[in-house]
Formats: sequence, C-alpha cells, structure tokens
Amino acid sequence: MTNIESVAVIGLGYIGLPTAAVLATNGINVVGVDVNLATVDAVNRGEVPFVEPDLAVHVAGAVSQGHLKATTDTPAAQAYIVAVPTPFQSDRSADLSYIEAAARGIAPQLQGGELVILESTSPPGATRRMADVILELRPDLSLDGAPGTQAVHFAHCPERVLPGRVMIELVTNDRIVGGLTPEAARMAKDLYSVFCQGEILVTDDKTAEMAKLVENSYRDVNIAFANELSIISEKIGIDVWELIRLANHHPRVNILQPGPGVGGHCIAVDPWFIVAAAPDEARLIRTAREVNDAKPEWIFQQILSALAGVADDAEIAVLGLAFKANIDDLRESPAVGIANHLAEALQNRKINVAEPHIQKLPRQLAGRSNVELLSIEESIDRSEVVVVLVDHDDVKNVSSDSLAGKTVIDTRGAILA
Repeated sequence: MTNIESVAVIGLGYIGLPTAAVLATNGINVVGVDVNLATVDAVNRGEVPFVEPDLAVHVAGAVSQGHLKATTDTPAAQAYIVAVPTPFQSDRSADLSYIEAAARGIAPQLQGGELVILESTSPPGATRRMADVILELRPDLSLDGAPGTQAVHFAHCPERVLPGRVMIELVTNDRIVGGLTPEAARMAKDLYSVFCQGEILVTDDKTAEMAKLVENSYRDVNIAFANELSIISEKIGIDVWELIRLANHHPRVNILQPGPGVGGHCIAVDPWFIVAAAPDEARLIRTAREVNDAKPEWIFQQILSALAGVADDAEIAVLGLAFKANIDDLRESPAVGIANHLAEALQNRKINVAEPHIQKLPRQLAGRSNVELLSIEESIDRSEVVVVLVDHDDVKNVSSDSLAGKTVIDTRGAILA
C-alpha cells in the first residue's frame, strides 16, 4: 500500500482526468492541473468536458467529497503524474515540449522524496529527458540521493485503456511500471496498487516506454493487413467482408476489419516513434504506417468515382467523424480528414455530416459553407450518396429502406457487410 496521500495530475485530458478521478475516489487527495481554464472550471464544478462513460460519476463524487480539485498552477504534492500530449513533429519524431513544460512546472515544487511519473505515450528516453530537465533546474536534487542532494524518483507508467471503456480498464487491465531506479518502480507500483486490480509488471523506464509503442504498432500492422486486403479485393472484384469472414473460420486466423484509415492519438502516432528511434530497422512498422496513412486518400478516390454516376448537385451524407465507434474523440481521425477533403474538393456539393456524439463541427469543417451537421436520418434523407466512415451503433441501426435507391460507400462494413 502506498504512503502517498497527495498527487498532482498534470494534464486533464482523456487519460489524465480519469486517472485523477480514480485516484481521488480511492481516497487520494488529487489536484488536476491543466492550461485550459474551461477544463479547470468544469472539473471544479464536478463536470466532465468530454464524453467517457462513468467518468462523470467519479468526477462529481470526488469533487463533492473534497478529494479532487483543479487548477492552472502546479502545486506541491508527494507524487506527480504527467499526462500531457506527445504529438509528432513534421519529421514524425516526438514533440516532447509539453513534457518539458510540465517538468519545468514541477521542478520548483520539489522538496525531495517525491515520485514523478510520466504517463504520456513517449519514445524511449522521454522519462529520462523529463528527469534531466528537472534535475538541471534543481541541482540540489538527484536520482539516488547522492551526498548533498535529496532523491527524487522518476518512473514511466503508460496507459493501456480503450476510449469508451477507460474507467473499467484503468482498474482491470494489467499495468507496466518502469523506473529509472528500482525504488522509483517500487513507489510507482505501490501508488497504482491503490486502484489497479490487474497485475502490475515492473521493468526499467525505457522498456516500459517501448512496450506501449510495440503494443500499438502490433495493432497497426494487423490493421494495415486488413486495409491492404480491402484495396486488393476492390481491384480484383471480391467482397472483402465476405473474404475476411470466410478466412477467419481458420482456427489460427483472425483478420481485423478494414476501415478508412487509423485514427486516435495512439495507433496513428506511436509507431512513428519507433521508426524515428531506429529508421533503418523499422521497415515493417514503417510500411504498415504508410499503408494506413494512405487509406483515406484511397477512400476519397472511391467516393469521387461513385459521384460520376449521380447528378452534379447530388448531396453527400458522411456518417461518422470520430476515430472509432461510439465515442466523441476526433483526434487524428481519418473520417475528419476525408470529410474535409470532400468539402474542399467539391465546393458546389452539399456535405451532410452526421456525428451523433458531438454538438458542433470540428474546426476543420466549421467554417465551410457547404458542410452542415445533421442527424443521421436527415443526412441520409437529403443525400443521394451515403458514405459510412464510422461504425457507430446508431449507424449500424440505419434501416435498409432509408438507403433504397442511394449510392452507398460503406468503409466499415457497418450496413452492407
């Protein structure tokens, strides 16, 4: 059991806020830190600024009990969990500026003995870089408590949760904990034991960082196989959904379903961190990323081909913008990119977007006069061409009668498979 009673969670996004909430509901005093004042104000009201099942109950309960509050300033705490974005740069290497900014905010608050955890998905060496930034600012601190210094403990504990199931999987999934020192790993394991019912696996920091990247790259490679298979099947006139269904009857074959590309802040990003770390060796991982990154353009060309057979003023229904089914998360979503490409290339056509999990169009689409956010039913009713980009349950429930006489491009196999 941990001796830590106070935790500051830096970054109140899709991972930071659930982590803060689950710690707080287990009796830890948690302060969430975020640069977005609207997010801070929402949390202090006991509200959640995005959709995630069961999270609102945890946040509201923790705030009402006084165990969770939010601020824009980094406070003193016994432990820090850094859960900030790690986007890639133009060369697809990791942008560590958010981690470094968090480290600079933490450094002045340290007294010695604290635990600093990096949860953000990161390339190998990122946790060490975070420690270096802090220790450069605080020469009175060290990793091992060398003479004349106080020790600060650094660890990497990558999240392994699925959007839409975060509050369940935070508790039930196994967890990897990697410490820069054995003491840091032990402290981190004790802290996560407060709520984690899965096995907590201890290793070093660099292996923990790489493990998360490997998990998502493995999935990316398998998705790329399915996506490439869909392109081949289209070329030679085979129904890919039927093909995969039949092949998966083999006892050792489990082909995934193809789609319009890969989105989200994990699978679409993490493999590039491995490629950047070993560019000459990561050949398969790079190829899989290139296959998946190219799929949205292939879908776009399929839509253009379908439009050749309809009236010049025919409207297009785009069903779904999220990067996966039944969530509101649009990060790195190929569906958003495809919808934006359509709106830009076909300015004389109306694009009727249906995304049941959002209230307003994302920035890329909001300013376009030919794009409107509608219900699924109205989008289909107004349009002659229907493009399925996300297999939301609401999309799967579309009646076949409503599609009669329309051209349907189903990238997910949601209504035609």
